[in-house]
Amino acid sequence: MIDLRRLQVLRVLAASGTVTAAARELHLTPSAVSQQLRLLAAELDVDLLSHEGRRVRLTPAALALLGHADELYADWERARADLARYRGGGVGGILRVCGVSSAIAALVAPAARALRAEDITVTVVEEETKTCFDRLLSGEAEIAVVLPTPDVPPIDDTRFSRHVLLDDPQDLLVPSDHALCGRAEVELADAAGESWIVKTRDNDTYQLLLAACAAAGFTPRIGPGVKEWFAVSALVSSGLGVCLLPRMVPVPAEHAVTRLPLHRTPRPSRRIAAYVRRGSENHPVLTAGIDALNAAARSIAIADNSYPGDAISR
Repeated sequence: MIDLRRLQVLRVLAASGTVTAAARELHLTPSAVSQQLRLLAAELDVDLLSHEGRRVRLTPAALALLGHADELYADWERARADLARYRGGGVGGILRVCGVSSAIAALVAPAARALRAEDITVTVVEEETKTCFDRLLSGEAEIAVVLPTPDVPPIDDTRFSRHVLLDDPQDLLVPSDHALCGRAEVELADAAGESWIVKTRDNDTYQLLLAACAAAGFTPRIGPGVKEWFAVSALVSSGLGVCLLPRMVPVPAEHAVTRLPLHRTPRPSRRIAAYVRRGSENHPVLTAGIDALNAAARSIAIADNSYPGDAISR
């Protein structure tokens, strides 16, 4: 019989690329990771790793095993979901959620509040998209609420199931005395000469900004390297640059900024989705969690319809 815990170590190693990175994601020491892989190889009577200096490479046998691993784990997740329905006392339990900050504020927080009525305790960790998928794969989270970036696995990735929550338009945020505030319609290309406020490292927003500006035909000139939305808005208010602000992110009332919906093409938007490990989606706690996130997303969609077609000022 194969030990699924050891197979999980092999899966994380394949995804992370090195024993050290796998150990970090699994909260193990590198020597413990190596030992688990040696025991798995002994169980199966094949070599799983080949050593090339200080690095290791997966053998053809390891790659063949990984070809079966996703289905084995999906079946195990389905079995756990089925067994959970036989436990007494209602749904209940702990739901671990990770996600990007704006989705946590707008979706996860109200979902967590609603889940209290079902005796479900939600624990939350803020992470960028790639790290969220690492947490799902290593078993540190059950749901990841993330954005579309190059780090998102393809839609046919057999390790995960995707549940689209909403499409979140991005507006242009400018100082309230900016020349664009007087226009009836504003296009993204109208801000091509501006300084853009965005942190360029460890920030999903930067990748989305680059993609939107490339579609509009220009490369943004990056100004202050700031990530947290309140600080970004404060810098915009002070005239240090502009930014793309997701529609779900509120504008602080004390900042002298104007929110400009963008017209024509491109009209940048973020697709917010919840990801779970494939096979786990029918677990009662996860089903309740996805339902609560969908309810929070529907309430935002209703509010979104109330925005006027021109500038939204604060």
